[in-house]
Amino acid sequence: MDIQNKPLVRRDFLRGALVAAVMIPLGGALTSCVGGGSTTTGPTGAVTGTNPFGMVEKSTVDAVIFKGGYGIDYAKFAGKQVESLQSGSTVKVTAQTNIAQTLQPRFVSGNPPDVIDNSGANLIGINTIRDQLEDLTTVIEAKNYEGKVIKDTLYPGVVEPGTFDGKFVQLNYVLTVYAMWYSAALFEQNGWTVPKTWDEMYDLGGKAKAAGKYLLGWGKEAATYYQTMAIGSAIKEGGDDVRLALDNLKPGCWSLQPVQDVFTGLKKIIDAGYMKPGGAGTQFTAAQAQWSNTEDFILYPSGGWIENEMKTQTKEGFKMTGAPEPTVTSGSKFPWEALHSTAGEGYIVPSKGKNVAGGKEFLRAMLSHDAAVNFAKSTFSSTIVKDTIPADGFGSTALVSQVKMLEAAGSNIFSWNFVDLYGMNVDQLVVWNTFLQGGSDVATLTSGLQAITDKVANDSSIKKVTVK
Repeated sequence: MDIQNKPLVRRDFLRGALVAAVMIPLGGALTSCVGGGSTTTGPTGAVTGTNPFGMVEKSTVDAVIFKGGYGIDYAKFAGKQVESLQSGSTVKVTAQTNIAQTLQPRFVSGNPPDVIDNSGANLIGINTIRDQLEDLTTVIEAKNYEGKVIKDTLYPGVVEPGTFDGKFVQLNYVLTVYAMWYSAALFEQNGWTVPKTWDEMYDLGGKAKAAGKYLLGWGKEAATYYQTMAIGSAIKEGGDDVRLALDNLKPGCWSLQPVQDVFTGLKKIIDAGYMKPGGAGTQFTAAQAQWSNTEDFILYPSGGWIENEMKTQTKEGFKMTGAPEPTVTSGSKFPWEALHSTAGEGYIVPSKGKNVAGGKEFLRAMLSHDAAVNFAKSTFSSTIVKDTIPADGFGSTALVSQVKMLEAAGSNIFSWNFVDLYGMNVDQLVVWNTFLQGGSDVATLTSGLQAITDKVANDSSIKKVTVK
């Protein structure tokens, strides 16, 4: 399909990706405009058209940004916008890679930052702090830096994923597409086709081995990328029953047949020697470079941030391209083209921050057209702001492939939230690293993941969210 001649189609399908977030409403909130006012108690300045939250003159904004695949330059760009508009203000952008370890003590001591990008493998489980966060409805109801009401410039469905018990506390900024990534140039060179089922994955592993390469590989901090791929594959095979069982922490959810079939398919690949060994002892970007630079293995599951994350370690002419996760059979509930896509990079504004108004102003800057275009152009990923990416994807084959995948998926777009909601990733990493290195079987993987899930499900101190 020639997407250069279909800009409106592209917009419609990106819209569809975010509408799909309604499939996983948090706290049962499905309204497009959530009620509830600010709980700001800190100092405020004069409220004006260019200062809608009453940011105090010459104040400082403390912004802590997860430094991952998207880097932090885009946040610095937004900070400069704030400093330019709010004369005399200063935005301090601090990069962190372990958000929970760094910031949980600050929440406990009552001294959190003014705005946080709560992302990464070690994010803070949003369920543990949601009562300490600002309602962000006022942010999207304000006018952006171009004078337009922000909510009118966003794709539909962006409020729901960050809404808990009727309170909109998390703004998910990036439209993320999850896929199996590969070098189109390498596949063309070898005459390989993208596998659509686990049997085809296994067959491709044999072809890769014959060419002196592995099929798959991983790094220790990103072992759960394979969990993300496995869940996506199982949902496509078994439908919403699988998604709901996992998201609602049901007993035996990891033993559902579609999940077991996917685990078995992956185990067969590992046992055949098609998974590059040593990942449990390899830093994840180093492992990813084995894919994108030296091409030791040929497929890698990740979100759309992968191109930007590896931009300095990608072989020239690589032609990075994404494809949907495989299904188990050709008779899956959702077609192979179905896609795991959602808005990610969750931004929050703590109510006890010293400059709550400044935290909201930072988000207003990020939601400006200029900041959204800058993000897309510099990271090759889309934000939730509409009309910011040209049809050629700024020359990015990865970004163009995301558009094609979204178009092909149509309304068959899904997601889930239980891992981030309850902060499970750290424990799950241990289980997955062991499995990927061949140190456990499917039964052990299943029991380990179920134990982590049951621990959360049975903990009466954790407030659960029912997904419908």
